[in-house]
Amino acid sequence: MRYQSPISPGVSWYEDSVGDRPAYPALDGDAQADVAIIGGGFTGLSAAAHLAKSGVRVVLLEQHRFGDGASGRNGGQMNTGQRTSLDELEQELGWTRAKALFDLAEEAKAHLLEFSETNGIEIDYQPGHLSVAHKKRYVADYRAYCDYLTDRAGYPHVSFMNDEETAWRVGSRRYFGGMRDVGTGHIHPLKLLVGTARVAAAAGARLHEGTPVTSIEAVGGRVRIETASGTVTADKALMATNAYGGDLDPVSAAHIMPIGSFIGATIPLGGDSPVLPGGESVDDSRFVVRYFRKTRDGRLLFGGREIYSTSNPSDIENAIRRQIAEVYPELAQVELTHAWGGYVGITMPRKPFMREVKPNVISIGGFSGHGVMLANFAGKLYAEAVSGNRDRLKLFEDLKISAFPGGRALRPMLLYLALNWYALRDRI
Repeated sequence: MRYQSPISPGVSWYEDSVGDRPAYPALDGDAQADVAIIGGGFTGLSAAAHLAKSGVRVVLLEQHRFGDGASGRNGGQMNTGQRTSLDELEQELGWTRAKALFDLAEEAKAHLLEFSETNGIEIDYQPGHLSVAHKKRYVADYRAYCDYLTDRAGYPHVSFMNDEETAWRVGSRRYFGGMRDVGTGHIHPLKLLVGTARVAAAAGARLHEGTPVTSIEAVGGRVRIETASGTVTADKALMATNAYGGDLDPVSAAHIMPIGSFIGATIPLGGDSPVLPGGESVDDSRFVVRYFRKTRDGRLLFGGREIYSTSNPSDIENAIRRQIAEVYPELAQVELTHAWGGYVGITMPRKPFMREVKPNVISIGGFSGHGVMLANFAGKLYAEAVSGNRDRLKLFEDLKISAFPGGRALRPMLLYLALNWYALRDRI
């Protein structure tokens, strides 16, 4: 019998499990601020919370609802280090700069957990992460990188997994080896976002949903932000729109590219399921990476990034189902309760884009799959910069981030071709 989908179009499991999700009013009239923030995702709300707690007047504008972008619809994995591996960063930047970036990522991890605990935000944290090889020839690289992290970086939380351990921990023989990291884990990202918004509002930040920004200009030493319902004038501004900046700033748009990210959620698998018995999250060695984990109630959340012909939820479900079946054949007909998609921001070198794009306007985004951990911390670093200490933010600002080729007209087509080429390479 053909499976009939019960899925609500585009609604994520996070939305249905987050609990109370307060709404915030749209901007109504003009406003003055010390700092204006565009974008109500991890970076924008984190910056708002830290700035408001230090007494800075903050106005934040979000086009839709907080969490409707990548921050509320992602895989929830925290990972370790930057998106670019530490050994690659060392070759490019030298040991001192590479290790400084790695240490910042470690601090970002600790900050996320501490911020949540201090402010009473239940984020459903579960420890452990597995990085696994989908081809035998990659296994030696995993072993070498595991040794590198332990010996060179002094990171004690990783261990190499052979094929048998990998099969047991994943609950599948699809992979050939990998690395286990007990120094990180995964969370419910929308719970973190909703909680961060509450913290920011309680500290005095003015938060506005449903307020699209039409322009941002540096005028007379200040920043003027136009919306359909009012103008915000501020001393400084943060653009935290990531993949959803559109035409707002051409510099950011040239460096941060939106790509589709798609996730499905199964029914709870039950306590006797062999899938991920240790509760870790997983990412694999594909360039077009697949990532999955179990929720606290035992659902498998399975994600991948592919170029589909449409974003219709039934198409997402079918694509995710095929990917699940490749790893877990016994789940080929498992019921999916949710399937959703959205956009994440990537950069050419897979490093975050943080740059002053106009006088007193800093743009932050392009976390390239490491946003759960780094995007929140980037908001804290921006708040530090506003208070006068820009040294740590500058570690990211100094990174060389090339613009995507082709200009706005050709860029989406070139990305489509590139990702499909890499998807094909992953299969052979």
